[in-house]
Amino acid sequence: MTEGFMKWKVAEFPRNVNAGHNVLRSVREMCDELKMGRAATIISGEKTMKAAGKEVAEYMSGYDLDTCLIGDATMENVRAAEEQIKEFGSDFILAVGGGSKIDTAKVASKDLDIPFISIPTSASHDGIASNRASLKTPAGSRSIESGSPMGIIADTAIISKAPYRLLAAGCADVISNLTALKDWDFAKRLNNEDFSGTAYTLSKYAADSVMDSADKIRPGLETSVWLAIKPIILSGISMNIAGSSRPTSGAEHMISHRLDITCPGRALHGEQCGVASILTMYLHGGDWKSIRDALRKIGAPTTAKGLGITKEEIIDAMVHAHEIRSDRFTILGSTGISEEVAMTVASETGVI
Repeated sequence: MTEGFMKWKVAEFPRNVNAGHNVLRSVREMCDELKMGRAATIISGEKTMKAAGKEVAEYMSGYDLDTCLIGDATMENVRAAEEQIKEFGSDFILAVGGGSKIDTAKVASKDLDIPFISIPTSASHDGIASNRASLKTPAGSRSIESGSPMGIIADTAIISKAPYRLLAAGCADVISNLTALKDWDFAKRLNNEDFSGTAYTLSKYAADSVMDSADKIRPGLETSVWLAIKPIILSGISMNIAGSSRPTSGAEHMISHRLDITCPGRALHGEQCGVASILTMYLHGGDWKSIRDALRKIGAPTTAKGLGITKEEIIDAMVHAHEIRSDRFTILGSTGISEEVAMTVASETGVI
């Protein structure tokens, strides 16, 4: 056989996924089934520890447990968590919280070569199941390869108690897959980029599922979490299959990352990606109106004002987004778009 004739790619997947009402109580059973070991560190925050972490600890009677409370997902917090985990001698990690807690656990899991279970208390983006982590740096958010969860426990009763805005942002993040996939297909055709049909199909299925359920996803309903959580998890798994964030991250995420630098803390990641996907779908010549309408139904922002940013700030993000990742070929091209084009797109779509 000719050398290089076949390409092999190993993808890590969650072995167990429990999603539904009151599934938090299954945590010990999952740890037993997966033979995780006997000592664990719970990575959580002050609020998320109260929301679910203490309950997790109660269900884990018989295990040796340590608790590591952290703030934002930064490399400094990751290193501090790793030192505590090593000192305690944990066999595995229980990540209880939102994106920052799970992202911290992901990186620690990879660095220390120990497994972790993802236990989200909210669903603000598709990182619940992925092997990518977003760390905050002075230069904005940085996406890095990390560990993939051995198991996922998504308790819809707990997630439904989180602010609805977080769930709406998670839905918007998954909807933005539609433009990320157009960029990926664009890069495959014009730049001969590596492509995974399986990852593409899974990512699109996740986005289409949220779009189809948009009129049923409402505040205060646990069924809304149930409709959203499966696509959010599948979206994350598509990254594991691709071995990169390609199936879920294109020009719309680059616009969002630019906003993280210029307008930090004003909007959620998924909210920014949702609005940016309206703009990038317009650039692709696609059905941007269906994205806008779905976001409106869910209750996610569709305008710069809804993100808490100015017209000038969204135009700046569109013009300079291509500088975020020179290695990622998107509809923005290698030189970006002009301010005039950005103004036209933002005006035509009603984003400004």
